[in-house]
Amino acid sequence: MRGIPSLITDIRKSVFTEVARMAYEGGDYTKAEDLPYRIVPGDQPLHRESIFLERAIAGERVRLAMGLGVRDVQTRTLMTDGMDHAAIAEQYYEPPLINIIPYACHSCPTKQYHVTDSCQNCLAASCQKVCPVGAISFVNGKSLIDKNKCIKCGKCANACPYHAIIKLDRPCEAACGMDAIAPGPDGRAVINQDKCVACGQCLVSCPFGAIVDKGQIFQVIQSILKGDRVIAIVAPAFVGQFGKKATPSKFTTAMKQLGFDRVVEVAVGADMCTIEEAKDFLEKVPNEQPFMATSCCPAWHAMVHKLFPAQSGNISMTLTPMVYTARLMKKEFPDCKVVFVGPCAAKKLEAIRADIRSDVDFVLTFEELQGMFEAKDVDFASMEDGEELDEGTAAGRGFAVSGGVAAAVEKVIHETNPEMEVKIARADGLRDCRKMMMAAKAGKYNGYLLEGMGCPGGCIAGAGTILSLDQANKAVTKYTSEAKTESPLQSPYFNVGETLD
Repeated sequence: MRGIPSLITDIRKSVFTEVARMAYEGGDYTKAEDLPYRIVPGDQPLHRESIFLERAIAGERVRLAMGLGVRDVQTRTLMTDGMDHAAIAEQYYEPPLINIIPYACHSCPTKQYHVTDSCQNCLAASCQKVCPVGAISFVNGKSLIDKNKCIKCGKCANACPYHAIIKLDRPCEAACGMDAIAPGPDGRAVINQDKCVACGQCLVSCPFGAIVDKGQIFQVIQSILKGDRVIAIVAPAFVGQFGKKATPSKFTTAMKQLGFDRVVEVAVGADMCTIEEAKDFLEKVPNEQPFMATSCCPAWHAMVHKLFPAQSGNISMTLTPMVYTARLMKKEFPDCKVVFVGPCAAKKLEAIRADIRSDVDFVLTFEELQGMFEAKDVDFASMEDGEELDEGTAAGRGFAVSGGVAAAVEKVIHETNPEMEVKIARADGLRDCRKMMMAAKAGKYNGYLLEGMGCPGGCIAGAGTILSLDQANKAVTKYTSEAKTESPLQSPYFNVGETLD
């Protein structure tokens, strides 16, 4: 669904834009009660059974965009309840970060096999023959599955020569690599927060837009308006996200129009991360640990800690590119506020860790930043070029794409140890990451460098992105090729990383 314009993406953009506009207009959060009427105008529903339900859902989206939780439908509360606590520049995210709006959930069928009209009533009757429990019969010339008998083995679907039997699965469940989503007592989806790692793949997979992450748009703008020096550190995946006219140099101009003091590319921190992870690997594998896993993806990092605690010590202790870049800014400008702008919902989870809070003050996704651009009527087509982003290397920019982290580390190791072979295994998407860790646990990857990415395709497929995976991949590949330097060893911050640990 990512990269395909839809009513859901329109609503999300409208919510982010209206929250940003309210903040820029002076930050009177009591006006939030009016926002559902701006987001859902008129008197006819667009996609639900009533306009009142649409506005109720829009109201919860506004609350979540401001960092508040979903309200209990059985308790009478105002939409602005709790906003006095949330609508301040110093407010951090409060878990859970990924939330389901119950009455927006469609209660989709889950793990069911269904016979479609493509059934040809063939003589072979393969579906009936292979069913181990006799759940399939022929009624009125079509196969019929008895739901009470079906054990959901899928043999019938595999045997049908016309592919007339399909598996119906809840999209959010299918997308969750942690198996953290299941039907509740009423059939609506429920997130097991003990399993969730906030990758956000469920929220971009729900075709009803019922799953929403919390935001800090209002708080970022409040910090800007009160006069803080707010610095945006931007992930390499930003390129192309805001349209073809939004070149990197115009992007920096646009960010200044929003009120940011300066823009720094997180590829700078990725270069530091690369150098330190290369050192880590050379020092520790295999002398101190059997393999080393990359550290930069917070969803992958959290997955390993939750499901493979005994192997979590094999994750590199190197700081992530976000944290390196943030610490660099805090060192240069001690009183500044740092906003990480990226494709990732899980970075919000990383930023609330006790040891990170003082480094990263806010996290915005590209979707949320787009709302700020809309609120300020930013027009990239008529904008003048600003400062170039030219400090990150090609290797650092390549972190955004699956395989990029391991390739960068391997490059540095080869430059310092030309004769050394670096064995690499990588996986993207948490289900495949789990398989890779199972193999590592069994000793199949001893001596390896493992790269794990929570999102299929890497950071360019994060839950907060706007482009399709293919478009984002092309944009980042071009941006990487335009870097002035290739290797992190050529970075002006070559020796800085170890001083920021």
